[in-house]
Amino acid sequence: MPASYTFIDNARLADGRVVRLTLDQGTIAAIGPMRARNPDGTAPNTLDAQQALLLPALFDGHVHLDKTLTGLPWLPHGAGPDRTSRIENDKKVLPYLPMPTRERAGNLIRKCVAHGTGFMRSHVDIDTHCRLDRLHGVLQAREDHASAIDIQLVAFPQSGVIRDPGTLELLDEAVKEGADLVGGMDPCIIDRDPAGQLDGIFAIADRRGVGVDIHLHETGELGLFSLQEICKRSRALGLHGKVTISHGFCLGTVAESSALAAAGLMAEAGVMLATHGAAKWPLPPLALLREQGVTVFAGNDDVRDTWSPYGTGDVLARAALIGWRADYRRDDQLEHVFELITTGAARAFGVNNYGIDIGMRADFFTVQAENLQEAVASHPARGWVVKGGRAVARDGKPL
Repeated sequence: MPASYTFIDNARLADGRVVRLTLDQGTIAAIGPMRARNPDGTAPNTLDAQQALLLPALFDGHVHLDKTLTGLPWLPHGAGPDRTSRIENDKKVLPYLPMPTRERAGNLIRKCVAHGTGFMRSHVDIDTHCRLDRLHGVLQAREDHASAIDIQLVAFPQSGVIRDPGTLELLDEAVKEGADLVGGMDPCIIDRDPAGQLDGIFAIADRRGVGVDIHLHETGELGLFSLQEICKRSRALGLHGKVTISHGFCLGTVAESSALAAAGLMAEAGVMLATHGAAKWPLPPLALLREQGVTVFAGNDDVRDTWSPYGTGDVLARAALIGWRADYRRDDQLEHVFELITTGAARAFGVNNYGIDIGMRADFFTVQAENLQEAVASHPARGWVVKGGRAVARDGKPL
């Protein structure tokens, strides 16, 4: 069981103050100046932050726990350059790995926790080939690590729902068994039946009262068409704030006027965007989306898995990559990048009482950085990681 703390001493906040945090039942009960509680200058159940910068727990808004190879010997990438090849490669590789989904997912979860991640959204493949097997493994891993991280799961029909009959029924069953959202995948390209796919997954979301998170890799006008169809259904079903478009590459591959119109449509429908800063396509126009009121958040996506050999699970490093690709250099821009993995993601996840303030959840980490801008730009190693008032990692190692 992780150690529980009552006081966090010598914590340096983003505004420069060095304070004591008093914790009570997993929340921040008080923030005040440092005062010694005992003659020797210590208090019982106290964690000394040693004036390291204290920041709120990070969000990884898009990852694939069921695909990770974390904990296995190096496995050369076996898929071709297109998505169809990667989808088929998953079916050849994942069922025969010498480590079960639960263990591989747990290995990656612990790495992410040690980097300061306190919240995660993972997509989990559902199709008639693997059925709910991978979901069951990730559900077990989520339960194993419930004291260290909150995890949302998306029932993800990577192979489509129209071209893989029976998948819609499996998605519905996945939500019944514990998935928090229902997913989709390139409705025009994968299923070649956008109405069929979108009507099917939105019907499940409406019936089960869950959110939607759709992978949209489609570019240009084709992608804009799918985006508009997603927004139309979100608005019709009153799902404002419960629908996410992941990637949204089309927003970065069309004229600015078209992207502006799409951003307005998303804001009106309450449709959010999850980005991971993919290098192959232009980055979605983050500043434009923010100005139009679209909630944007970020995630690692693939972390050493069957789709990509890259990644460490550090979402702060991913934020730095996104900032670099967006050519963000000013302090206010670096703050906006930090929002992608903190407050913006908290809105997308529906997490309340989040942040470093009285009454907020005692979910935070420490880092040797002068301010949050340096933390993003340099993403130094994390010190303490605290979840619900309990230390769950220290110096890059889970406790």
